[in-house]
Amino acid sequence: MTSEVAVIAGAGLGLSASLARLFTKEGFRVVLAARNVSKLSTLVDETSALAVETDVADVTSVENLFDVADKAGPLSLVVFNASGRARGPIADLQPEAVKQALLVGAYGGFLVGQQSARRLLSRGSGSILFTGATASVNGFSGSAGFAMPKFGLRGLAQSMARELAPKNIHVAHFIIDGVIAPNEPGRASEPDRQDRRLSPDAIAETYLAIHRQHRSAWTWELELRPWVENF
Repeated sequence: MTSEVAVIAGAGLGLSASLARLFTKEGFRVVLAARNVSKLSTLVDETSALAVETDVADVTSVENLFDVADKAGPLSLVVFNASGRARGPIADLQPEAVKQALLVGAYGGFLVGQQSARRLLSRGSGSILFTGATASVNGFSGSAGFAMPKFGLRGLAQSMARELAPKNIHVAHFIIDGVIAPNEPGRASEPDRQDRRLSPDAIAETYLAIHRQHRSAWTWELELRPWVENF
């Protein structure tokens, strides 16, 4: 068991909720960061997590998040789950919407990654995990406003992994290739749908396993997809 801190940035009621429950069960002090923390009230009650109102695209807001986390205990694990998306054909995309998607999905990853790295470098260990998607490696038609931030986040993660691994900081990027099933506590699969969607609890178990990998065999990137998903 551990009394170390795990920060989940861009927290919601899907994958982040599964991560929060699992991390709490494993003894972490969980800090949840979201623009709207009121939606997390039930999860906070369940896990005793700290909820911090955070705009991941704002420097001061992210600094405040990590100041709060510092007071909770020694930082060990950070998960970046925030995502920005602008939908539509390239000719119709609204520039401001695309800009915001990039700020949240890529620049936000940088801000959270930078604050995480500073603390973990001082400690000499820890993990920074970034959540990507199919769009991290495939720019589909009509998906420029999603592919750009996801490609950027993957580049950030790869660069950080190369820089920080020799300093004993584990950075990993997850390509979530498929639809995540609705989050229902204790439900690890969807027998009625033959596990055609990713179980958020199963994804969370994989994140924790990556955090706990022996450094002689670290993963920098992995793909998770249902057994029936084409690739």
